[in-house]
Amino acid sequence: MSATRSRLAKVEALSGLLREAGDQVGTVVGFLAGTPRQGRIGAGWRTLVDLDVPPATEPSLTVARVDASFDEVAATGGKGSAGRRTDLLTALFGAATADEQQFLMRLLTGELRQGALEGVMLDAIAAAAGVGKEPVRRAFMLSGRLPATAVAALTGGEAALDEFGLELGRPIRPMLASPGESLTEALQGSVVVEYKMDGARIQVHKDGDDVHVFTRTLREITASVPELVDLVRGLPARRTVLDGETLALDDDGRPRPFQETMSRFGATSERELLLRPYFFDCVHLDGTDLVDAPLRERNVALHNAVGDALVIPGALEPTGEQAQEVLDAALAKGHEGVVVKDLDSTYQAGRRGKAWRKVKPVHTLDLVVLAAEWGHGRRTGFLSNLHLGARDPDGGPPVMVGKTFKGLTDELLAWQTEEFPKYEDRRTDWTVYLRPRLVVEIALDGVQVSSRYPGGVALRFARVVRYRPDKEPPEADTIDAVRGMLAKGGA
Repeated sequence: MSATRSRLAKVEALSGLLREAGDQVGTVVGFLAGTPRQGRIGAGWRTLVDLDVPPATEPSLTVARVDASFDEVAATGGKGSAGRRTDLLTALFGAATADEQQFLMRLLTGELRQGALEGVMLDAIAAAAGVGKEPVRRAFMLSGRLPATAVAALTGGEAALDEFGLELGRPIRPMLASPGESLTEALQGSVVVEYKMDGARIQVHKDGDDVHVFTRTLREITASVPELVDLVRGLPARRTVLDGETLALDDDGRPRPFQETMSRFGATSERELLLRPYFFDCVHLDGTDLVDAPLRERNVALHNAVGDALVIPGALEPTGEQAQEVLDAALAKGHEGVVVKDLDSTYQAGRRGKAWRKVKPVHTLDLVVLAAEWGHGRRTGFLSNLHLGARDPDGGPPVMVGKTFKGLTDELLAWQTEEFPKYEDRRTDWTVYLRPRLVVEIALDGVQVSSRYPGGVALRFARVVRYRPDKEPPEADTIDAVRGMLAKGGA
């Protein structure tokens, strides 16, 4: 997988393996995609780095044994659990060869990058099972679980995949928007134009008084946002699944800094900072799934589910002049711009298509922080100049596209200097290199051809807007998206 750049070759290699995996196919898929079924097993980076166990000289580990060991570690809790987990991991790594130790380390720290990301794996599952790609993608969209999708496809074919449905309390992957070049370009056909708020994406599930709130990465934050839970319990709909944004507002109704909104999602959040929700989609209402319904129908359901006051501001089927008024109003109130949505489109969960187009006056990219250089002058002692990477869509390591120290406030400099060593991979006298875990939003004037960086392009006048703790590196913009800006003459 690591040795080839060909997507077709990767799919062929993976599908051949999956056909031979038997009843271990779910576990195998999780291992290859870097998402073991146990999720986080309670062993942090420092615990794993400090193991220092001599490797075995002969291979003996099986998939089943490793999976069982992960189960044991994940189930360990209570007094003395840290020591017990260390003992279990020491035994596992002691039975692993040097290559296997490296694989296990990368798997458990989220650093596995051998080209088997979700898109490639979904194609491989379809090929291995001899079914169409779309039923596989849909089953994964609704379940959010690659291993379960693989097991269904290889044991029951399309019939088993069709059994996946929206389940209250289990989040689905959010539909995403693609950048629009301009408002005029995005206004094609029948659309709704809505504020693009400077908030955090939420997905809300309500079944009577049972309410669950999830982030865009499908992490549950229900316990951290009691005011949202109370508000949702009072909505007109008895059973519903809603998509929206939440944010903290100042006394003038303008959005407070994004980091303040995100601070509410932690285990020890500041409850005095109240969040306000705005909903823009409804994918289930009182027993009816609406994922396959057009947005026009979902929009009616949304108003029925939450009432007009909690629907995100916008305009339905506006004229060009009315759409511009919505954009101007959004910007005047401190938001990012607008999203233009095709009213005939279905809810394409987990996909970034052209049915939703975001239009902002300043072009931004979400990139991965690869390293930071120590500052000079008044920045001496602080980690400052950032090395930025775009995502490799074929699953390889991020591709460096530029550096910047612009836009870094004193607060961000202090935060970087404290936070970055937690992700340190190695360092030189001038630079701290990081494991690719942090996503930062970068504003830029465009891109240019460059032989300086491996992707062949470089950012022009890049500056930091904010960090995105709500996004994982697989959600960063791709090197293809960066290169695509060349054809558009920059931003």
